[in-house]
Amino acid sequence: MSIAGTEPGTAATAEGAASTRVADYLRTAILSGDIIPGEWIRQEEVAERLGSSRLPVREALRILEAEGLTEHEPHRGARVPRLSMHEVEVIYRMRERLEQLAIAESIPRLDDDDVARLQDVQERLEANTDVAGFLALDREFHLLSYGGCPIEQLTAMVTRLWNSTQHYRRAFVSLSGPGRRWVINAEHRLLLDAIVRRDVVDAERFLGGHIRRTRIELNGHPELFDGGDR
Repeated sequence: MSIAGTEPGTAATAEGAASTRVADYLRTAILSGDIIPGEWIRQEEVAERLGSSRLPVREALRILEAEGLTEHEPHRGARVPRLSMHEVEVIYRMRERLEQLAIAESIPRLDDDDVARLQDVQERLEANTDVAGFLALDREFHLLSYGGCPIEQLTAMVTRLWNSTQHYRRAFVSLSGPGRRWVINAEHRLLLDAIVRRDVVDAERFLGGHIRRTRIELNGHPELFDGGDR
């Protein structure tokens, strides 16, 4: 029975839409660096800024925690996780293994339109001159390359690992400057060539080396990790 003329499910649908809107707002803020690791997310402030109640904010934070973008501390609330250098190194080692598996599962299922999209993203990446745009296009390139992978648990884990290291990738790209981006673009071109040829073995090898190089270079900059190892 509906109440006051409201159709069944309307309230739940509106609440879900509000939670999605809040999650989109917070996700963008975290990935862009507007909210940094260690920073607490105040539910009441977010609700006031977005003109919502606190319930959609709580649900949005649960969504983001599942994505690896926030963590919940009992009696204190939610914040963006702060990782030590060792934690980031281990996550990159996980990426080396999982993303090779994801690309191997994806390549046989990518069609010509998918490859054309990857080529377009790479061309825009090479023409890009700012850090924010570079990071967005780099992320788009890699996640698109895994788009054919039919194993949802694998792609969800890969995305979660990307999310959790976004801040440190941004700091590293900002520190290394545009002079080092030719290396990334060259590695992308090797990977893209393997995808075009549908060569899974080469793709795994190029991708593993690409992630490994970034991990090693990150380890050479302990200043990027607040407080060092915890």
